[in-house]
Amino acid sequence: MTSILLQGFEAIALAIDDPEEKLIISEVSWEQYEHLLAHLGDSDRYRITYFDGILEIMSPSRRHEVDKKSAARLLEVYLEEAEIDFWGLGSTTFRKQKQEVGKEPDECYCIGTEKEFPDIAIEVVLTSGGINFLEVYKRLEVKEVWFWQNNQLTIYHLSESGEYEQQTASTLLPNLDITLLSQYVTVTNPRLAMQQFRAKVRASLGKF
Repeated sequence: MTSILLQGFEAIALAIDDPEEKLIISEVSWEQYEHLLAHLGDSDRYRITYFDGILEIMSPSRRHEVDKKSAARLLEVYLEEAEIDFWGLGSTTFRKQKQEVGKEPDECYCIGTEKEFPDIAIEVVLTSGGINFLEVYKRLEVKEVWFWQNNQLTIYHLSESGEYEQQTASTLLPNLDITLLSQYVTVTNPRLAMQQFRAKVRASLGKF
């Protein structure tokens, strides 16, 4: 099975016609999953998700990476201006063997204090199908999952019942204008997007 995983990995690396590829393999043991992680090392060319013996390997496209960086930069602008402490953990691998789950977010953050698992995970969705990420994050107990899809952010907050509920605003960052942030993610010039978004945030916070 391990050799099959590596062959699938190599197939993704060679696929150039479609810049974003996804490989899903079932009946993968936890040991095989960890072996693949060790084989890939610190490579940021792939996102690996493991859930109940199902392995998903995704090679993000250029558009995928541009969008996730844009959303992350703007969120950091807001956190800086709002003077909220945060720790950006990028695409760190988070896993729980007993829960049979492992995930590499596109971007993720701890808010207020540094923690073992992030408070917010950001996922860019350009293709359909694959593992249900909300089920993965539920086992990791990530408080909020933000999906960037069709040029807008959709926020899911982990309720006290242990299920995710879709919300129009962030419970962790209630003063953040999600609609405004989404508008600036689509600005093609990152510098101008950050500059203009910062000005809007400062005005909303009464900073002149």
